[in-house]
Amino acid sequence: MPPRTAQIERKTRETQINLSLCLDGGPYKNDTGVGFFDHMLDHVARHGNFGLTVKAVGDRHVDDHHTVEDVGIVLGQALQKALGDKRGIERYGFASVPMDEALARVSVDLSGRPALVFDAKFQDPSGKVGSFDVALVREFINALVNHGLFNCHVEAPCGQNDHHIAEAIFKALGRALRQAVALTGSDIPSTKGIL
Repeated sequence: MPPRTAQIERKTRETQINLSLCLDGGPYKNDTGVGFFDHMLDHVARHGNFGLTVKAVGDRHVDDHHTVEDVGIVLGQALQKALGDKRGIERYGFASVPMDEALARVSVDLSGRPALVFDAKFQDPSGKVGSFDVALVREFINALVNHGLFNCHVEAPCGQNDHHIAEAIFKALGRALRQAVALTGSDIPSTKGIL
């Protein structure tokens, strides 16, 4: 089987992004200019067992929103491209990840239909971890889901520290995607015959 990889370049007036993804492992190095976000992308790669390289330059003099959202768009496009026709994948993935006092649960279905249910309760929904606005966690995952064309349910039912809550979410996302993209069969896992 050929390697399941994708390389995407996206340039707009707001951001310039180069991203490479390998679903079957490899090194990861993320440089978006948003330190906490780089740390979270590292968690997705590490816990997803993905090779992931992101280089992004954005209009951070405005804020981090465009950079974070656009990386989600490009990562979603890369995921969709690397999956090909999705033959042989597990399709569904679930992970429950504790991070000290915080807990996050993420369920995914690589169905070809985007849908996000996000039920994470940050202590300060308008607050920041370092310079990172915690509201951007949802914005990133929403962009990823819409361009990766999959269902994603995110729950963070408890946590006292917003860094821990966000980190648990990104780790669980990586682990759920790792399970869903795993090659466990030879057919397309759908009664429709297409995903």
